[in-house]
Amino acid sequence: MTTMLDRLETTLRIRGGARLEGSVLAHGAKNAALPIMAASLLAKSPVTLHRVPRITDVSVMWSLLEALGARIRYEGEHTLTIDASNVTAFRAPYTLVRKLAASFDIVGPLLGRFHRAEVPLPGGCVLGTRATDMHEQAFVALGCDVRNAHGYLIANCKRKRLRGAAIEFRMPSVGATKNAMLSAVLAEGTTTLHNVAMEPEVVDLAKFLVAMGAKISGAGSDTIVIEGVRELSGVEYEIIPDRIVTGTLLFAGAVTRGDVTVTRCRPEHLGAALQKFVECGADVSAGNDWIRLRGDGIKGGTSVVTAPYPGFATDLQPQAVAFLCTVPGTSVVEESIFNARFSYVNELARMGADVKVSMESNAAVVKGVAQLSGAPVEAPDIRAGAGLVIAGLGAAGETEIIGLEYVDRGYERLAEALSELGGQVQRTSGITQFVEPSTIFETSEYPQISTLT
Repeated sequence: MTTMLDRLETTLRIRGGARLEGSVLAHGAKNAALPIMAASLLAKSPVTLHRVPRITDVSVMWSLLEALGARIRYEGEHTLTIDASNVTAFRAPYTLVRKLAASFDIVGPLLGRFHRAEVPLPGGCVLGTRATDMHEQAFVALGCDVRNAHGYLIANCKRKRLRGAAIEFRMPSVGATKNAMLSAVLAEGTTTLHNVAMEPEVVDLAKFLVAMGAKISGAGSDTIVIEGVRELSGVEYEIIPDRIVTGTLLFAGAVTRGDVTVTRCRPEHLGAALQKFVECGADVSAGNDWIRLRGDGIKGGTSVVTAPYPGFATDLQPQAVAFLCTVPGTSVVEESIFNARFSYVNELARMGADVKVSMESNAAVVKGVAQLSGAPVEAPDIRAGAGLVIAGLGAAGETEIIGLEYVDRGYERLAEALSELGGQVQRTSGITQFVEPSTIFETSEYPQISTLT
């Protein structure tokens, strides 16, 4: 089945060589907004969310929640009100879920509220294995029968409420941690989660649930304790800044050896990345909600190993590789999270990059070249697309990036932000980044959302 979104193609043209200078805002975090939107299913009264980015991933989650029966409206450019009081459905449509890995975040809220859920296995960018075994481990421990059938995860609890449990994950998993929390907040008794993810987006989800009336302690550490409550209420809440967007903008400044300040951000969320900039010779300074990078002193490469927070974020790995392609010397970038994240390297090679990937070690050896050259390239996923944008900014001549709709899933008006900093960047075709939910899918293909407005 082909949807309108499959057929949309957006192209970005970048004339490299311009030094980026100035100040730019970071928008709200995609990876916090999406699970928090899903968590609104647990509230019996409306939830108002501020600083929600206008990106296509948000529009897909919007459509998914409306398909389940929620009512959503804009209260301002970045403020949403979600009313899930009339939601009765517990089966999510494949047509929507296949577009977005974060769609799987709705399993926990559906189990918490209805004690059953039928959700297709995760979709989204193809970065490697996206196992659901730790999610299922949590659901079973909380008293659910779980099975996979016909591409769906089907979970059912025959009790009136899920029951608290002690759960230890074999490794920190952002997705499993979120779904375990979302399932357990309305469960009977105490749930203790060990070896959990400590990412800021997980902490933001916990803070949102607490604001709704949940009893959660330990978020941000490796152990989270949840005391189940009977119900959660609506709340007004502001999403944290997007650390990946912040890092991407800093890499854009670094690759052009520019002077870029990102404001309304959280410097403490980017410690590992900022250290790598310093190791390369950049001058980095920060305040409570801003980071300034001056790149004219960059003189050498570094080694990067992606890791769960507070390590170097895997979602900044392609941007780092693109930047390091322009830095003298040899750098090594090892990917420890996803086993297929280096799919974009062939596109960098078209621009003259010298990058060799070892499939055995899942690492890239990057040798800096004197100058990248502009070329037509194609974005295979969100962060790889951002990496190609970074490369284009640092290249001589014009780079045409096809498939910018991937980048639009995670970045709001990226071309405009780079232009404000002095970049020569232009969108030449396609659509605006935020697609109103009613226009994402043809109603003839997906009649369940034919009444969306």
